[in-house]
Amino acid sequence: MTDVAVPATTKKDWTSDQEIRWCPGCGDYSILTAVQMLMPELGARREDTVFVSGIGCSSRFPYYMNTYGVHSIHGRAPAMATGIAVSRPDLHVWVITGDGDALSIGGNHLMHALRRNVNLTIILFNNQIYGLTKGQYSPTSEAGKVTKSTPFGSLDHPYNPVSLALGAEASFVARTHDMDRKHMMETFRRAYRHQGAALVEVYQNCNVFNDGAFDLILSKDARPRMLIPLAHGEPIRFGPDGEWGVVFEDGSARVVEVADVGEDRLGVHDEHREDPSLAFALSRLASGPTAPTPVGVFRDVERPHYGALVNEQLVAAAERKGPGDLAALLSSGSTWTVT
Repeated sequence: MTDVAVPATTKKDWTSDQEIRWCPGCGDYSILTAVQMLMPELGARREDTVFVSGIGCSSRFPYYMNTYGVHSIHGRAPAMATGIAVSRPDLHVWVITGDGDALSIGGNHLMHALRRNVNLTIILFNNQIYGLTKGQYSPTSEAGKVTKSTPFGSLDHPYNPVSLALGAEASFVARTHDMDRKHMMETFRRAYRHQGAALVEVYQNCNVFNDGAFDLILSKDARPRMLIPLAHGEPIRFGPDGEWGVVFEDGSARVVEVADVGEDRLGVHDEHREDPSLAFALSRLASGPTAPTPVGVFRDVERPHYGALVNEQLVAAAERKGPGDLAALLSSGSTWTVT
């Protein structure tokens, strides 16, 4: 990055002139606004910023940002973004994806971007449905979900995106939701500043094909009772009066009443813990958005990111053997002429 001071910007500077084509009331609007409002606060440059998406409602996102953008093919956004991030380490690369795009056809691409620790900020919109193709069940839809493609109910066991990311050794994993702009902006801010693969799952309402999927935990009255805020170094406690908490036992986590176990028994959240097992246990507290659900940063650890390691290899190779010869490489070995 250049050392020249970054000119101050506003939300308007980051907003493109494209007509937004999402259904009225869609949670995507809230996420877009949170990102557009955050970018000026980050001190970022539009010319140093790239948004890469795949296919789906969420993947229209790059059109609405006044930055560089790539609308790639279904599931391949992490692969496209990996190439950009590794070849241009001076850029800030965001991946915008949905639960279908990222976890179905794109599952392998997402998993390997995370395990390689590519320097990407990945926002995964999770509405538990295929919205763009008009309401089929997705990899995060609950078992028994009746949709156009599962008229007798889905037989599939759903993915938990946070568990998947932790299992793939992602160095930063978080969850937020489209009903709290402040929480979204702070979570995205932390993901942006992380060096390496950062994945943020966003619970996002599809008000046309899966309206109210998160109401049991995200309605105004439910949030104090159903959202478990994660704060590093603090006991994991929630409820209108902090009456519930989380304890760790035998590698698993469970919700308890504080009065029953005492404050000293409550688990203390450590997002920097190298071993992801406790973060994984937290991700398994709720099998779906119907029970008390953790939100916030599950894991934030440091390790070298993929692009830096690749460039270290290139520098070391150049020091040992000198600059490469592309023409010699292309004509080496078995070659032939097609006539």
